[in-house]
Amino acid sequence: MLDNLPPTSSTPVSPDGLNAGAPHGPLVVIFIEEGGGDWHAKRLKDAMERRGARVMTSTLRACSFDTSLASGIDIPGLGGRLPDGVFVRSISKGALEAITLRLGVLHALSASGVRVWNEARVIERCVDKSTATFLFQKAGLPVPATRTAEGRDMALAYAKERLPLVSKPLFGSQGNGVKRVDQLDDLPGEEDVGGVYYLQRYLRTPEQANFSDWRVFVSGGRILGSMVRQGTHWITNIHQGAHPQAANLEEEASELALAAARAVAADYAGVDLIRDQLGQLQVLEINSNPAWKGLQSICEVDIADALASDFLTAVAAQTVRNEAVV
Repeated sequence: MLDNLPPTSSTPVSPDGLNAGAPHGPLVVIFIEEGGGDWHAKRLKDAMERRGARVMTSTLRACSFDTSLASGIDIPGLGGRLPDGVFVRSISKGALEAITLRLGVLHALSASGVRVWNEARVIERCVDKSTATFLFQKAGLPVPATRTAEGRDMALAYAKERLPLVSKPLFGSQGNGVKRVDQLDDLPGEEDVGGVYYLQRYLRTPEQANFSDWRVFVSGGRILGSMVRQGTHWITNIHQGAHPQAANLEEEASELALAAARAVAADYAGVDLIRDQLGQLQVLEINSNPAWKGLQSICEVDIADALASDFLTAVAAQTVRNEAVV
C-alpha cells in the first residue's frame, strides 16, 4: 500500500528550527493549534525533517496581510518570504472574522504558488457538513437522508414524519453537540445550533446495544489505514469513549472513502463510513485535518511519515510548476 516512498535521511536541526544540513531542502510551515504541544504536529515535523525539509511551526492567528511586504503575507520568522509548502494541522477556534482572515491567508498562499495541504477551499467544504453532504450526493455517493436549513419551524415540519433523526451542529467535530431526536421536543433550540438545523436520518436499529462505524485515513489518493470504532453508545467517536479496533477494509469501503476525498478535492482526510439498517454502506462525514493518534495505536504504517512523503512530493511538483511559469 505504501510503495515508492522517497527515502528518509537524518538531518541535524538548527536552533531556529530549520534543518542546518539541508540548505536546499524545501521550506515548509506546519500551522498548528494555538498553545503548541500537538502530538501530531511534532511527528509530522520530525518526519519532514528526516526527508530533508526545513520545517517551521506557526499558527494562522499569528499571520497577517501586510502591503508593505512584496509577498503581501507575513508569516512570523520569514520576513515576508513565502514558504514552498504549508501543511494545515489546525486553523484554531475563533470569531467569524478571525476564521475568515485565517482562511483568507490560506487562499492567498495558494494564489501565490505555495502548495497548501489542505487548501482553504477544501477546509471550507469539509467543515460545513451541509456542503460536504451535497458534494457526496453530487458525486453519486450513498449518504443518509439529510436536510439542512434555517429555523426551528422548518426543523419541526421536516422531523414530524421522519423520527428518529440525528441533529448535528453544522460546524463541529469529535461528536460534540450531536443529539438524537426521538420526539419533537428533543430538537435543540435555535440558540444551540446557530439557527441552522442539520438533520440526518438515524441509521441504527432500536435493539442495538453495541455500535460501530469506520474511520478511513486517506492521503494522496491512497488509504494509509483504517479502523473500526466500537462502543456502547451510538456516538462512536474516540473522544466520546469508543475504542479503536484494527479493520481489514473491504473493497467497497475503500472505494467509497477514496471517492469521498476526491469529491471535496482533499489532499488528506479522515472519512467516516457507516452501515444503515439494511447493511448498506453510507458516507457519513469527512474531516480535513483528522487526528490519527487512535488509528496509529493499531496501525503498522507510520502515518506521519507517509503524510510527510505525500506532502513533500506535492510540494516538489508545485515547485516544478512554478519554475516552468517563470
